[in-house]
Formats: sequence, C-alpha cells, structure tokens
Amino acid sequence: MADEKELVLTRDLDAPREVVWKAWTDPDMFMQWWGPKGFTTPVSKIDLRKGGEYFNCMRAPDGQDFCSKGVYMDVVEPERLVMTDSFADKEGNKVATTYYEMGAEFPMEMQIKVTFEEQSGKTKLILKHSDVSSISEAELKDMQQGWDESLDKLAELLAKS
Repeated sequence: MADEKELVLTRDLDAPREVVWKAWTDPDMFMQWWGPKGFTTPVSKIDLRKGGEYFNCMRAPDGQDFCSKGVYMDVVEPERLVMTDSFADKEGNKVATTYYEMGAEFPMEMQIKVTFEEQSGKTKLILKHSDVSSISEAELKDMQQGWDESLDKLAELLAKS
C-alpha cells in the first residue's frame, strides 16, 4: 500500500551483534533498558521462538504500568526479530490504547521488525514499526521519542557491558 507509514529508527551501537541480540531477547537484560527515560520494566517474559509470545510491562515515574504483548513471527538469531505488538492489561489481554487514556487511533495490533547488522564488532540496529498509518502525527512523534529514549538506555547499558 503506497500510503502505509512506518516508524523507522536506526542506531549504531558500540557492541557486538550477539550482545545486542541478547539485550533484546534475554528478559533480565531487556528489563534494564526497556522504556523511555525515567521508566522501569518490572515484568518481561520472552518465549523466543517463532510463534512464541512476549509480555512486558513498563512503569512510568508516576507508578502507572503500561503493558504490551506480542507473538514472534520470525526469529533469526542474531540477525532479525519480527513480532506483533499490542497494548495489554496486566493479565496479558489485548486492550485498546484508550485503556491507557491514549489516542483511540492506534490499531489493536502493529508489527515490529528489528534487524541487527554486524559492522566490524559493532552493530547497526534498524527498527521498523509498521501499521502506524492511523496514528496521529502527535502520537507518532511521542512514539518515536519513546523509542529514541529506550534505545538511548540500550546504548548506555551496552557501554557498561
């Protein structure tokens, strides 16, 4: 579809591809960087296989949890992850964004593709968040800011490793 929008972020990370992969696929590492600045991640469950599911909750500075869930559509270690992405309640049920008092224009399910490219001991990470055409420009800007801040935290974690 010609008018399909994607949110695309690219990061050059100063860590080997296998380490960046682990940061995305190991719940203990994932919990250390997931979420925008000031957020923590008290819950991360990852069943890393095609058809496997994930469930994460990030906690805002005010204590409100925002949970998400999805299914891994493609897992090619350490090259690529493709997964569905939906908001969820704390029990893991899909919910509309209005559950979190966000704009109603978010689809119930989106797709995320993360590519990990080896670059002489470093990693180029390319993240594509698809199915975002219905999201307003303001919400899309907030979404990009959230991803940027999460990836900043990932870079900081990798710098310590």
